[in-house]
Amino acid sequence: MSLMSQLSPSVTNQIRLDHTHVLSAFHQYEVGSPARLKKGLADQVCLALEIHTQLEEEIFYPALRVVADTDILRKSTPEHDEMRGLISRLRNMPVADPTFDDAFFGLMRHVMHHVADEETQLLPAAERLLPDQLGELGAQMTRRRLELAGPRTPQLASSMARSLSAGSIVAAGSALLAGAQLLTRHRYGDRLGSARSRFARR
Repeated sequence: MSLMSQLSPSVTNQIRLDHTHVLSAFHQYEVGSPARLKKGLADQVCLALEIHTQLEEEIFYPALRVVADTDILRKSTPEHDEMRGLISRLRNMPVADPTFDDAFFGLMRHVMHHVADEETQLLPAAERLLPDQLGELGAQMTRRRLELAGPRTPQLASSMARSLSAGSIVAAGSALLAGAQLLTRHRYGDRLGSARSRFARR
């Protein structure tokens, strides 16, 4: 087992983290929020979903298809294509457009349906049928996530700046960096814990 496999979250846990971050952003979106906040949240959600869907299609779905080529799995990529269409529409719509909120919530409904299928069927199937591959697939996803997210860092930073609210940065969109953050935590968590213990004894 490679070092990256040991340090990275499993592929199924990364997918769950992505879902959690995107749904968190959805829940922070309110019709009455300032335009800047709504635009920032929408941009972060769109960017996170674009990377998430690509990761699943390149890494997770092919591995699962070998052992469980089900109807749910077969419809997942077409659902991603529908999602991309909704994302494109939202990206090309000014936040002042009276249908912007409806477009955002339409995307949310589509994503929530898709997430429900993955979390109740595809992820449990992968954990049951691919237990020995989850770590290595997670390492592949972490590497690919960093490749996809790196060039988009300015875009992510811009959307996060627009979503500043009440003096704090909205956490949505952090799905893009979840792999890197967790990898760093695994690498340096033990050292930090030791340093804190030494400090406490002084």
